[in-house]
Amino acid sequence: MRGPRRWLVIPLRILVKLTADMRNDDITMRAMGLVYTTLVSLVPLLALAFSLLKAFGVHDVLRPALTEFLAPLGSGSEAIVDKVVGFVANIQVGVLGVVGVIVLLFSVLSLIQKVESGCNFIWGIDRTRPLGRRVTEYISILVVGPLVVFAAISMTATVSNNAAVAWLTSVEPFGTALYLAGRLLPYLLYSVAFILLFKFIPHTRVNWLPALGGGLFSGILWQTASHGFAVFARNAGNINAIYSGFASIILLLIWLYVSWLILLLGCRIAYLLQHPAQLTRTPQQPYLGAAEHERLALLIAAEVADRFLRGAKPWQVRELAQTLRAVPMHVQNIADQLIDAGIFVHTQEDETLLLPQRDIAEVRLTRVLHAVRAGAPGALALPEDTSTAATINNLMVSLDATRERVFGDYSLRDLALSLHHTADDAVAASSTRVHFDNRQP
Repeated sequence: MRGPRRWLVIPLRILVKLTADMRNDDITMRAMGLVYTTLVSLVPLLALAFSLLKAFGVHDVLRPALTEFLAPLGSGSEAIVDKVVGFVANIQVGVLGVVGVIVLLFSVLSLIQKVESGCNFIWGIDRTRPLGRRVTEYISILVVGPLVVFAAISMTATVSNNAAVAWLTSVEPFGTALYLAGRLLPYLLYSVAFILLFKFIPHTRVNWLPALGGGLFSGILWQTASHGFAVFARNAGNINAIYSGFASIILLLIWLYVSWLILLLGCRIAYLLQHPAQLTRTPQQPYLGAAEHERLALLIAAEVADRFLRGAKPWQVRELAQTLRAVPMHVQNIADQLIDAGIFVHTQEDETLLLPQRDIAEVRLTRVLHAVRAGAPGALALPEDTSTAATINNLMVSLDATRERVFGDYSLRDLALSLHHTADDAVAASSTRVHFDNRQP
């Protein structure tokens, strides 16, 4: 599709996809898990943030930031803020000891790891960052995050208290413009935060445009939902009547769930914008049959060998999936199998680059097929001393022998060279056809 029709259909199909995801409960269950992790990690997270901010002399920003986040809970938010800030203020790192500090760090890092795991699940990524890299990047988030919050709040307060700004507010149309800018500023700040999250948290290379789309969705929806939830909390008489003193806790759980759900839905939108093939009217099958699995493995192996033979830039899994019009998760799973089998290697960057591990002339196609057909060693522990098992084993050995005869010594290099020959033959045939079509009578 092209033009306005494309930009009308894309949001509608994204809405259909998000509705289907909500029905499948995958994203909702992830959001519930993050709620539990947040409750366990909230006080340790704020304690670390408080310590970092105190080192910079700006620890007073903790309470306003927490108050802003919990504002949708209504009047009950003040009591929760007082309790949490009291817990944080009473934590003494020197008294905790080595074990206590380790538990504190683990609970904080586990929250960030859960967020990354949720985003990787949406992007269909089974690989995780190396442990050392995860620790350094997570600690960087803990250092930079509070400082960014402090900078945003300080900037807003400075602008609000500036004499020139105060004078401009009394002059029209500047007053109305500044009022609207103040109302829109939170939407902008939250959108920027979500854009950066969707760009850097998934363990893959996310383009800026999909991250922008998902970030704007989550930022605008989160700020709008905060206003709507505040109205809900003010009129939640039934919850107060049923849960009495626990009503604020129940509202906190609901608000945390809504917040994490908005984040995961925005991440899903970023994924769909980067993989528009997933927006087809007929959803792609989540599972491959045995024949399709082997055929896709040979296609991947042929493309990787072809680029290596030509000395071109190695394939990225994302680009390879788009070229083959295959589901990225399927391509990633097969690539991981070929890597585990020692046929390919990959870089340690966010985006997997596939390269042959050895001379492609030594890699037989039967080895590629065996790599994707064989599961984990010992995964199928069946008795082999029965006549039925012996018969099945003999049939499978005969099938493997037939494959060996069909493929022979055909290597990845032979397959890559045959691709060049096929392309050259097609060009020659096309040139010959043009030559005969242009003959003079």
